[in-house]
This record gives sequence, C-alpha cells and structure tokens, in this order.
Amino acid sequence: MKAAYISRYGTINDVQIGEQPKPSIKENTVLVKIHATSINPLDLRVVEGEFKAILPLKFPFILGNDFAGTVVQIGENVTSFKVGDEVYARTDLSGAFAEYTLVEESSLSLKPKNLSMGSSASLPLVSLTAWQALVEIAKIQPGQKVLIHAGSGGVGTIAIQLAKHLGATVATTTSGKNFRWVRELGADIVIDYKTTDFENEIKNFDLVLDTQGGKILEKSLNVLKRGGRVISISGPPDHAFAEAINANWFLKFIIPLLSWSIRNKAKKRGVTYSFLFMKPNGHQLSQISELVEAGKIKPVVDTEYAFSQINEALQYVNTGRTKGKVVVNIA
Repeated sequence: MKAAYISRYGTINDVQIGEQPKPSIKENTVLVKIHATSINPLDLRVVEGEFKAILPLKFPFILGNDFAGTVVQIGENVTSFKVGDEVYARTDLSGAFAEYTLVEESSLSLKPKNLSMGSSASLPLVSLTAWQALVEIAKIQPGQKVLIHAGSGGVGTIAIQLAKHLGATVATTTSGKNFRWVRELGADIVIDYKTTDFENEIKNFDLVLDTQGGKILEKSLNVLKRGGRVISISGPPDHAFAEAINANWFLKFIIPLLSWSIRNKAKKRGVTYSFLFMKPNGHQLSQISELVEAGKIKPVVDTEYAFSQINEALQYVNTGRTKGKVVVNIA
C-alpha cells in the first residue's frame, strides 16, 4: 500500500511517499481503508524526533494520527463493527498517512452521519484532547471560567465549542484578525496575544487549557483562582505520563523531574498542573459524534490537499497560521 513515512528523524523534506506493507488483521482489531486524514502539530514533532528519548520509533515509521474511512476487515473477536461501516478514530496500532490502517476495536467509532470523510478526519485527535481535558479531567461545570489558548488552532476551535456546550464562560487568545471568527465559535472573551498580555486581562479562572508551553504556560498560573488547574498538551510531562507510556524505572524517575519547576510554581499559587497525554477512545468519540450530529460541535477545516501533496500540507501546518485543521484526502 502507499504510505507517507520517515526512515529517520529529520525535517519535512525527509517525509516520503512509497510502498509499505499492508497491516495484518488481529483478533481484536479492525482494518480500515482510509479516505481522509488530517495533520496535527504532533506529526511535525514526531518527524523532528522530539520524543525519541522517551518514545523511540521503529523505522520505517508511517506517520499520521487521524483518519476516517471504511471498514474492510474485522478480527474474529470484533462485535461492534462490520465491513462497510464508515468510521473514524485516533490511530493506535499503525499510522494514518496511508491507504490502510489497523486499529483496536476499542479506539474506533462510527463517524458522524452529517459529515464528509474529510471533515470527520479532522476531529479525532483534537476533539479527544478537548474532551479528555474538559470533561474527563477538569469535569467542567456550568458557570465555571475556562481560558483556552490559541483559539483558532485545531484543539482550540473544538475546545471553545465543547466548553460552551458544558456551560462555561470561555476566554481565548488569538490574533486580532480572528476575533469575530472565534466569537462565532462561542468565545465570550477574546484577547489579542500580539498586543495584549492575557494575564493582565482576566483573573480567577477555574481552568486553563494550555497549547503553547513555555512562558505562556507559566503566565497561565496567574489567571487561576486558588484550587484552579492548568492542563497542558505542550508543557513538560509528569508522573502520570510516565505511567501511561509504561516507562521503565529510570524514565519513571526522570520524567517527573522535567515538570518539577512548573508543578512547584503551581503549588505555591494553590493551583495544580497536569500534562495531558491524550489516549484513543472509541466510546468518547461516539459521544463526540452525537454532539456533532446535534450541531453542538462543528469541525473547522482550513484547507484540503491530495495525498501526493502531503509534504506541502505539512509545510503549511508548520507555518502555524492555519485556522482549524488541514485535511489530506487519501482515497
């Protein structure tokens, strides 16, 4: 099958399209013919080898984390899906920049009935990230206040909509040109990160969803009330991450040290810091599908590319100027 893969860590120029073995079915898995995938900043970080010390790859490595497609084969123990079902998921066993992917039954969901394959493929990673942060971890309640950084990005666009559905007051950071657009998604307070320091504009928030890390993460502590929390997908990993990846004893000692500074600063302010390591989850995706079909969440697709243009698509995502997601049509 055709796939986009890397044979070493490097740059986008090292991503190549070529033939790779088609995944073989296993008893609890589903083989899906991919119609569309989408690109996440995570894909770029994988190419660059940002996680190689913690999660080393086996080369050649097929890239891609999101897909929508059609079931073509099921394992003997699979009961929730049948051949011909239109499905979507965050990958777990093999990459999504390919004609076929293999996925655990538990990670898979029927795609939203009212969406195209391309729009469906834009959702899994970002919507599961938003769900696991806002619903599973923070348990956001009506009336609480949530700051979502980078509201025009892939995670931000979905997190704003989900937080509003949950009844929260939502603040977000973006550039001035996106103000009207993120307000239409549901943001109540919009802060231009280019001209305004967000920590001087808002106070006493219950939650910050951090997608930036670094200084933005540290400043985020200052907008929280006592008992509040910041959940980051870009900050340093913590002990929960080490447990989630089944790290060896040495990494279980080293990894929490990476987040010691920010956790200590959070503790001094009476708030908590946690790193979100998003996990594939078919049940959660099915709940997200219900919200999509009810019109509570709408995917935001910036641009669509052909599979042959995947390097161009990766370069565009690398500019950091996308609104929502970039989709690549495989089939």
